[in-house]
Amino acid sequence: MRNPALRRDHYAEVTNQIIAALEAGTPPWRQPWDSAKAGGPMMPQNATTGARYRGINVLTLAMSPLAFMNGDPRWATYKQAAGRGWQVRKGSRGTTAFFYKRIEKRDRGDADTDEEQGGKWIPLLRAFTLFHASQIDGIPPYVAPGTDEAPWRTPDAAGIIVANSGAVIHIGGDQAFYSPRTDHIQLPPPSSFRSLAAFLSTELHEMAHWSGSGTRLNRDLTGKYGSESYAREELRAEVAQVMMCAELGITDCEFTNDVAYIGHWLGAMRGDKKEIFRAASDAQRIADYLLAFHPDYRGAATTPDAHPADDDADQSEIPTDDFAAAA
Repeated sequence: MRNPALRRDHYAEVTNQIIAALEAGTPPWRQPWDSAKAGGPMMPQNATTGARYRGINVLTLAMSPLAFMNGDPRWATYKQAAGRGWQVRKGSRGTTAFFYKRIEKRDRGDADTDEEQGGKWIPLLRAFTLFHASQIDGIPPYVAPGTDEAPWRTPDAAGIIVANSGAVIHIGGDQAFYSPRTDHIQLPPPSSFRSLAAFLSTELHEMAHWSGSGTRLNRDLTGKYGSESYAREELRAEVAQVMMCAELGITDCEFTNDVAYIGHWLGAMRGDKKEIFRAASDAQRIADYLLAFHPDYRGAATTPDAHPADDDADQSEIPTDDFAAAA
């Protein structure tokens, strides 16, 4: 059995990587969907099942330079590639991803204890290694899904989501915001943005805040502009915005350049190595909630999350919290 003292601290490793990216002025979640670098927006997916990687894995895979090489979003474990007759190129360096697993802790002598009878479940974060399609010989060329396969990747998709959500949106002025007090979204006219896609991405960002109402996903929206709690909510909305833009094929994501946000994010991550895991989990929940307002997406959202079989993961696992569901 592995010595617990030798276990890697995955929380600290991921957090330190993201801190370094933020200090360099390059939030990693903004990069993979730069259409000039990555061939267009896309969510990372498993090469053998087509299942999407989610939560923290969207960010960890984004930090790999391989995400910028081409428009191929596919990843696979060594075993998955070999099972298809493909070969991970010798000397290739893998990228760490994570999945969440619960194991039951039984009291001695109480073999019949289960969850309904008060059994104790210990959540664990397990790591596994992925290789990008560009590192795998023999993998077929990537063919991006057309609108027949992904009908939610159409120009009117964001409008369908907004309309079906029932969100109240007012157009006018020079500010974009969601008001919890009046439960409405304010947006400048589309003509004031550099592109229609930039307008739609901003609209989705404010929809992410809208989702936090007490009658919806019930997040804390009481923070004032410039406060730490406001910045935490902004982080969740921005990551969710990127996830939705990637899924809907919106190529021009408009981001805030407020350096105060980045300063708050750095402080939160330095003080709590699990904060980015919580933020990624919350962002995924936001994206799932809003994308489900598109009937085609909702009808297709039955594919299981991408994660390896237990025997395809390493044995590096540490107790965690429920927010760490990652893969």
